[in-house]
Amino acid sequence: MAVVSWMEILLLTGLVVGCYWNSLSCGFVFDDVSAILDNKDLRPATPLRNLFLNDFWGTPMAEERSHKSYRPLTVLTFRLNYLFSELNSASYHLLNVGLHSVVCVLFLRFCRLFLDKTSSLVAALLFAVHPIHTEAVTGVVGRAELLSSIFLLAAFLAYTRSNGADQSIVWTPIAVTVVLVAAATLCKEQGITVIAICCVHEVFVAQGFTLPMLLDTLLQVLRGKDGFPYAVLQTLLKLIVLIISTLLLVIIRVQVIQSQLPVFTRFDNPAAVSPTPARQLTFNYLLPLNAWLLLNPSELCCDWTMGTIPLVESPLDLRNLATLAFYSLLGLLAFHSLRHSQSSAKTVLMALSLIVLPFIPASNLFFPVGFVVAERVLYVPSMGFCVLVAHGFRIVSHKRHLRKISWLMIGVLLATHAVKTFNRNWDWESEYTLFTSALKVNKNNAKLWNNVGHALENQNNYEKALRYFLQATRVQPDDIGAHMNVGRTYKNLNKSKEAEDAYLVAKSLMPQIIPGKKYATRVAPNHLNVYINLANLIRTNDSRLEEADQLYRQAISMRPDFKQAYISRGELLLKMNKPLEARDAYLRALELDSTNADLWYNLAIVNIEMKEPSEALKNFNHALELNPRHKLALFNSALLMQESGEPRFRPEANRRFLTYVQEEPDDANGYFNLGMLAMDANENTAAERWMREAIRLQTGFRSALFNLALLYSQSRRELDALPVLDELLRHHPEHVKGLILKGDILMNHKKDTQGAKVCFQRILRMDPTNVQGKHNLCVVYFEERDLPRAERCLEETLALAPHEEYVRRHLGIVRGKMAAMSVAGQPLSPAPAEGAATPATKEEKKGGGGREEEEGRGATGSAGAGSKKNVRKSSSAESLGGGGNSQSELPDDSQADKQQRTKSKSTKEIKDIEKKRAAALKRLEEIERILSGD
Repeated sequence: MAVVSWMEILLLTGLVVGCYWNSLSCGFVFDDVSAILDNKDLRPATPLRNLFLNDFWGTPMAEERSHKSYRPLTVLTFRLNYLFSELNSASYHLLNVGLHSVVCVLFLRFCRLFLDKTSSLVAALLFAVHPIHTEAVTGVVGRAELLSSIFLLAAFLAYTRSNGADQSIVWTPIAVTVVLVAAATLCKEQGITVIAICCVHEVFVAQGFTLPMLLDTLLQVLRGKDGFPYAVLQTLLKLIVLIISTLLLVIIRVQVIQSQLPVFTRFDNPAAVSPTPARQLTFNYLLPLNAWLLLNPSELCCDWTMGTIPLVESPLDLRNLATLAFYSLLGLLAFHSLRHSQSSAKTVLMALSLIVLPFIPASNLFFPVGFVVAERVLYVPSMGFCVLVAHGFRIVSHKRHLRKISWLMIGVLLATHAVKTFNRNWDWESEYTLFTSALKVNKNNAKLWNNVGHALENQNNYEKALRYFLQATRVQPDDIGAHMNVGRTYKNLNKSKEAEDAYLVAKSLMPQIIPGKKYATRVAPNHLNVYINLANLIRTNDSRLEEADQLYRQAISMRPDFKQAYISRGELLLKMNKPLEARDAYLRALELDSTNADLWYNLAIVNIEMKEPSEALKNFNHALELNPRHKLALFNSALLMQESGEPRFRPEANRRFLTYVQEEPDDANGYFNLGMLAMDANENTAAERWMREAIRLQTGFRSALFNLALLYSQSRRELDALPVLDELLRHHPEHVKGLILKGDILMNHKKDTQGAKVCFQRILRMDPTNVQGKHNLCVVYFEERDLPRAERCLEETLALAPHEEYVRRHLGIVRGKMAAMSVAGQPLSPAPAEGAATPATKEEKKGGGGREEEEGRGATGSAGAGSKKNVRKSSSAESLGGGGNSQSELPDDSQADKQQRTKSKSTKEIKDIEKKRAAALKRLEEIERILSGD
């Protein structure tokens, strides 16, 4: 075996880098979204064993919706990328470029077995720059081809060492070959075909048989004239080992997919569901079409499904001539290479083996696959094509009068291919550039129109996206996914009627009931999202909740394992105030997928609605065990711990809020709740820092502003509270508790009775029945020594709250004071006095809820979840803390009555109320001392 020099390795690597360096600026597009961005198997929190239980896209192999593509070693390399750079696409592309370089070097070593030094280098150079490889190299999911090819070539090279010098069998290379074949198969399914290539090499190259010789030997044995030669027996033994190894791998593979083929729709592969002879004629026509892409890669397209290639429905179709020509050429080459024993014939035979055998699994000839044409599956077959081109170049260049022109032609070929490859990489920069470039090649593929629409939709350009989705429905009127996309876009444009009409059209295209026929075998999983999306749309109308529930149940009846339908229905049942049924829906979904953190989270939300906080916390913890970075579970479980009032929960709640703000650094609610926890723990410095950060992130954050002001007030920093209250009231001038607190500070610390009066009067303009504001205004009148006005004010307050004893007592004090002053002949005119307004209490701790998920896309795009997640409704609304409104802090003196009012409250609430009552009693004594003083 000729050695590959360092200069050749550097040349190949440099050429690959030169052609593909611009791929580093490309993002995750097309299938990368499902395989990388949406694949939980890449996350470190996912157990490694899941890689061997799920398919390439992260779907459990046991699920019917699984693609059944089992490539755990490829996913493992994605996971390593994520470990080092998370979702930085450049690192993924860089590794792909490196792997392509490795394949080129191994391919050069392969070529050295059958070609001379120059022509083998030509073959490797052509392979390095061929534009057909851009999908495999620049598309991140193409790594499956790259890794499989590395192990495939390594397995073949190892097998070539299995013949000893004395024609004996060397078993170590054979064992290495079997291991490498298994690795190739775990990267991509076509890797197993290398065993067939090894068999061809063993029989026709290593043993030197031609087809006539092989037939003659078999005839001699069958006639009993002679036994098998020793060399033939050795060959048979090696072939038996290879074949048994292949069978074992196939059996394991079948067990992995649980003897189920994936479900594909007629949109993925129209010919697969076509009748005879259209099916056979179309699939055979695809072979010359793929060969043409290798010969002339000028018009490349990322997606060849749906209407890209019209069906060949008649033997009279002229395209059948291309099929006939292809088979004729292939037959002639095979016949020549099998009949002759020269090295040239062996080279052609091995090139044909590389072209044909790895392509068989993707050919649709033996079983349907989920695509019509896919450029990346030509990665290995292109090796055989490059060998044929290099072999032809060697023959032509040896003719003296054609040497210069042959070198000129190969140079032009390499240069034009390199330029085409470099330019083609730019198409993969984004989904928009990729799909618009595809539409230049083919305008009859509705999926391409849909995907351009999705790209525009992701940019929030809904009007333009709608035009592409509508064009998709015109190109393919029966495309369910296109109508779903139209509906979703109308919904985003707030055109509910048009959205519903589009969803109803999509629903009408769903297959009708066929007795005894399983829906799952006829319905694409993503198409069932039409029921989810339509139900999600109409449930915004409270009068149509039952209709929405009927749609969810219809989806479940069509596919009892449709997990998303249970999730969406559970959310609806909560809205319908049916928590028990919602819990049952989530429990059924958990039977289908107990490792889904979102389901445990939603079940916890149901527990909260059912007033089961301990169960809710347990289920939140389940969600976090499965996904420690589950943002909604982190936030709401911490909020639940915080609201429990248990000091033992505070450290864990604090840790979860800290983790949440790491995940959502721009969400002010996380910092606000950290501030509230710090206030509970009397950590005022930390509380101030967190509140300030929340206010920085969300200008006018009313809860944060008020509680920061309250923090300053409780820390004897009342003057620092005033600017905060001014900002609060600038954004929220109707904030009653802010006005009360500001009035209290102005009264007690600034001695600004006029400012305090303005605050309390503003409250009464908004709510004339506000007892707290009215009473505090009465105190202002008394401080101004306007006793008649204070008396009238307290009489009005008592009329509003006739059962409030403290108002009646204050009125008695004022009247007594007025009587004493009249007897003494003193004027009842205003005079300065000390007083206080009743302070506001700390607001209840609230935070922001989670975000809703988009509806599921149609089958023609990257499908999302079919519904919105159930999130805890904990927005930044304000309410008073555990003791009720602040005016009620002035207590009845009866201890029995106090116990009666608080007996149903928690211990934490009772303690809070007692503290507030004690503070209020102290304030009452102060007010009464003022009222009864001189």
